[in-house]
Amino acid sequence: MDLLTNAHTTPFLRWTGSKRWFTKEFINDFLPKNFNNYHELFLGGGSVFFYIKSVSNYDRKYYLSDSNEELINAYLQLRDSPSVVIGYLKNFLNTEKEYYKIRSLKPRSSEKRAARFIYLNRTSFNGIYRVNSKGLYNVPYGRRSNVDIVSENLIIKINALLSEVNIMTANFSACLENIEEGDLVFLDPPYTVAHENNGFIEYNQNLFSWSDQEKLQEFILQIIEKKAYFILTNASHQSIFKLYENIGNISKLSRYSKVGGRNKTRGNYNELIIYNTK
Repeated sequence: MDLLTNAHTTPFLRWTGSKRWFTKEFINDFLPKNFNNYHELFLGGGSVFFYIKSVSNYDRKYYLSDSNEELINAYLQLRDSPSVVIGYLKNFLNTEKEYYKIRSLKPRSSEKRAARFIYLNRTSFNGIYRVNSKGLYNVPYGRRSNVDIVSENLIIKINALLSEVNIMTANFSACLENIEEGDLVFLDPPYTVAHENNGFIEYNQNLFSWSDQEKLQEFILQIIEKKAYFILTNASHQSIFKLYENIGNISKLSRYSKVGGRNKTRGNYNELIIYNTK
């Protein structure tokens, strides 16, 4: 893959289900030796994209997408108008009063929307992105005193990495036409089932149902038909094993999770990596 260095730019967002752990320890075990263009269809915090773009000197196209319009707007504005976003961030304060004031805003400009999104992400409880039935962000204040709201140097690095990158709001199923033979597709969907338990994750079930998981499996078969590579991450659960038992390879990895406000929700979890890159 023509690696330049082991150093890479970190994501600018805190994101539930982030794959930072994957890029720190395991990713090179799963990347194909060579691939053409790169696609990330459930972008979130973009850990894998930032790793690959940082360490590779191969001249390829990058396609990033997610169904979260606010998330994608933040990426677009850091690509196109980083100085404007930084200017807005410099005016925000990390206080409870300011947090709920900013949370209640409905900015008209795309740049201020992006700044609001980044601010709320950095100062909210655990960096969770959650909206109510009316589509309004409703995560409480995080009470984190030592927060760099602006992170100007990081945003400048992010801007450089996003230069000439294709970024769009889209469901994964709308992205097939961009995928060509020899490309790599990374997919990190919302987990519908809990790790090695029998139940569904209620909130994620609303975002990404079991029917969506089945549609994703069909989509991966289409990726294979195009003779492209894929890497899929998902919960280690018997239902996921069964869904992909005859598709590519399946590896189980253990990682530590600290998502959640109660200690009982934290600990080591197994995750599945399903891939056809080796």
